[in-house]
Amino acid sequence: MVRKWVSWLVIGLVVLILSACGSSSTTKEANTTTKTSEKRSDYPTKPIVFVAPSGAGGGWDLTARAITKVLSETNLVKQTMTVENKPGGGGAVFMAEYATQDTKNDYKLFVNSPPIIINNLKAEGNSPFGYKDTTPLAQLTKDFGAIVVKADSKFQSLAQLLDEIKKDPKSITIAGGSAPGSMDHLVAILPIYKSGIDPKDVKYVSYDGGGEAIAALLGGNADVIATDASSVGEYVKAGKVKVLAVSSSERLSGDLKDVPTMKELGIDAEFTIWRGVFGPKEMSADAKKFWEETFQKLVESDQWKQELEKQGWQSDYKNAEEFTKFLQEQETLISDMLKSLGMHK
Repeated sequence: MVRKWVSWLVIGLVVLILSACGSSSTTKEANTTTKTSEKRSDYPTKPIVFVAPSGAGGGWDLTARAITKVLSETNLVKQTMTVENKPGGGGAVFMAEYATQDTKNDYKLFVNSPPIIINNLKAEGNSPFGYKDTTPLAQLTKDFGAIVVKADSKFQSLAQLLDEIKKDPKSITIAGGSAPGSMDHLVAILPIYKSGIDPKDVKYVSYDGGGEAIAALLGGNADVIATDASSVGEYVKAGKVKVLAVSSSERLSGDLKDVPTMKELGIDAEFTIWRGVFGPKEMSADAKKFWEETFQKLVESDQWKQELEKQGWQSDYKNAEEFTKFLQEQETLISDMLKSLGMHK
């Protein structure tokens, strides 16, 4: 009886020991998993490039430089950041390179706006690549279009300009910093189209960026340009140009406070120029998370708010998820607009 009792005691002890070992092993594995999940990414570990797919001086260029400046000043990004200009086709040339050669390059981001959608949908100069070939990271600002002439132009109002175009559409050269059918072109022809003039009859000349378009205007190579409202303030202040109208729903502030909106002038035309940052289509989860968190902190910083005021931009922040949804909605709207103008592919 005693021998049987001892046998059961030994068996019980063995079971208890094995159970304790199993529990210890499970706890150890759980702790290891927790530590692994809590391990922080070390991204970024090398210099970062922000691309402005245009020449210097335009909206993309100014936005990219403002972003890198504030990210550096606030120490939100400790790595070196540079801005590269990649002009050509209103951003289409850069997109062809980026969407095929930099699909996994976490260290190259770029700034864009409606042309990333427009270029992919329009008929002429169509780009096979669009926002779906990227990872949208954040929308940061919104701007508006402006119809601009030289200060000493014979056209001192939008009505005068439209009257002349009605008489002889080919006699007026309109320029912009993006390709035909793209953003500046749409801003230019919207009031023309809404006034009952066939936009296909109007001469439009494209340049690589708003800076080149303004140079063409000041050099006498264009009668009027369509560009970003925020990029002309310094020229207005210097007395070099006159803004005939802006595409906002309400009057802007600052240097353009006295400029009427197209709607004020009886033209049912409005166009918002948003600007955002994009990464490669196959961006790593660590890099995407870093930039989502970083852009959230950027827009909350006092330095960024000061930069917005300095540049005349309006804050319009959307995180990656919100931005992607917005782009889907924009694609539908722009598609309808291009179809109405006979410019859809």
